[in-house]
Amino acid sequence: MGQRAPLVITAGEPAGIGPELCLSLATETLPAPFVVVGDPAVMRRRSKETGIDVDVREVEPADAADVAAEPGRLPVVPVRFAAEVTPGQLDPGNAPALLDGLRLAVSGCLDGSFAGLITAPLQKSVINDAGIAFSGHTEFLAELTGASLPVMLLVAGDLRVALATTHLPLRDVPDHLTQDLLRDVLQVLVADLHSKFRIGDPEVIVCGLNPHAGEGGHLGQEDDAVIKPVIDELAGRGLRVRGPLPADTAFTPNAGSRDAILAMYHDQGLPVLKHAGFGNAVNVTLGLPIIRTSVDHGTALDLAGTGTADNGSLLAAVRLAAELSAA
Repeated sequence: MGQRAPLVITAGEPAGIGPELCLSLATETLPAPFVVVGDPAVMRRRSKETGIDVDVREVEPADAADVAAEPGRLPVVPVRFAAEVTPGQLDPGNAPALLDGLRLAVSGCLDGSFAGLITAPLQKSVINDAGIAFSGHTEFLAELTGASLPVMLLVAGDLRVALATTHLPLRDVPDHLTQDLLRDVLQVLVADLHSKFRIGDPEVIVCGLNPHAGEGGHLGQEDDAVIKPVIDELAGRGLRVRGPLPADTAFTPNAGSRDAILAMYHDQGLPVLKHAGFGNAVNVTLGLPIIRTSVDHGTALDLAGTGTADNGSLLAAVRLAAELSAA
């Protein structure tokens, strides 16, 4: 590996499964060196609680590039929690340290100390309970990096599904879908498929919003009035985007070749992707000046401390981050 900058993994909510998933990585063969940002004392206790026998070593960010990825050893950049951590029991007192860890990791990605960021899951509610306005990893990372429009992309094998809108009530989606938003999302998606996934001339299928993509206006006006004009405009500028296709056919082989599918809302695209690859799917944030991948699941408080959590999605996230960050 030489002096290749390591990947950085934030261990996530300490009362959840993130710490033990990170510990499990020290038992795996991975394609790139990595360090974990977290509390070494928590990691050591979780190692004893779960029986995942790992030597937790504290490292400073400046020394991260010299850390070898050795089986059985977990290098941890320390960010210490203020409150005692008990598996399964959330404590708002630890929210500030969680965000400090993210800031440290992002800063290292921006200055080249780290090659890419992988995030274990957070519990948004406990951060809000601490009196800190926090809508999610994606928005926080966009703020830290100065990104104007982060785009959520889920990857499972060769299936890539991006979202035009994310965590909105379904009744709000049509009002949120504007031509400006769709134009910007599609441009970010195509640009990052080219620059980060190294796809020469990306092809994107765009889903319609309504059943049958509106059926000529009989089942809604948005497909013809909002979505189609943007597709026509971008296609006229040479981008390989097509649609709107009915969502119930956009994911089938009959829809033809594609490098990604753009769904209009969260539960239009993600059920298909999670059916195809749940437990091994990866969340990628496009539109950032850094590589960021994440797991496709939550904190699983009920499993924390048991050592039974499946690390498949975190492994996939690390492997994809290594691939995207490779020179």
